[in-house]
Amino acid sequence: MERKTWVMLENNPEVMNQLALKLGLSSELSFYDVWSLDEPELLAHIPRPVLALLVIFPLTPAWNKERQEEDAEKDDYKGHGPEEPVIWFKQTIGHACGSIGFLHCAINGPAAQYIRPDSDLDKIRRAAIPLKMEDRADMLYHSVPFEEAHKSCVQIGDTTPTIEEHGHHFVALVKANGKLWELEGSRKGPIDRGELGDDEDLLSPKALELGIKRTILLDQGTGGNDLRFSCIALAHKA
Repeated sequence: MERKTWVMLENNPEVMNQLALKLGLSSELSFYDVWSLDEPELLAHIPRPVLALLVIFPLTPAWNKERQEEDAEKDDYKGHGPEEPVIWFKQTIGHACGSIGFLHCAINGPAAQYIRPDSDLDKIRRAAIPLKMEDRADMLYHSVPFEEAHKSCVQIGDTTPTIEEHGHHFVALVKANGKLWELEGSRKGPIDRGELGDDEDLLSPKALELGIKRTILLDQGTGGNDLRFSCIALAHKA
């Protein structure tokens, strides 16, 4: 049977805020454009602490090589249950990477405290926790509220999405249990990128070095200069 394929969402605050509203994340939180990784004046509009980052990266040769090498050493994810530090979804819906990236941002770490009780997001999160990888992916695949929420956002944004399936990848970066987690549905599971202190959020220098900048440096280290990434941050509403 041919797998379900959706229209890819644009990675901008307007789209993801609408998706958050539709699924049931509190309006106390909001997504913001990240215009710089190093210039404080271009980050001043984002309230701190930042609870999650949602990034689109181009699949450069260097990053693709690292991904293949990392995943080759791993078995498929076996984690499930409330003891797991993060909730991760394997992506089985074509072009749903933006919505799954949103889920990874919203249901993990401190952001999960702002999910409205009995909302669709709350139901998806509670249903996912006890399930193993394949059953969790199947639950999301057949979730009518998740699909309807995604489809309600496809016409929002500045452009009509045209990104090819394997040209770019959505990556969610969250802080949970004192660690930076990289969450992407096309990998073999959640990736622990290192420890963060109590006073370090997702835009702290260390989090950026372990996360976004690490991926950029992979490309630059092989002579590349592909900086076509976009990033939005989830934080409290200003």
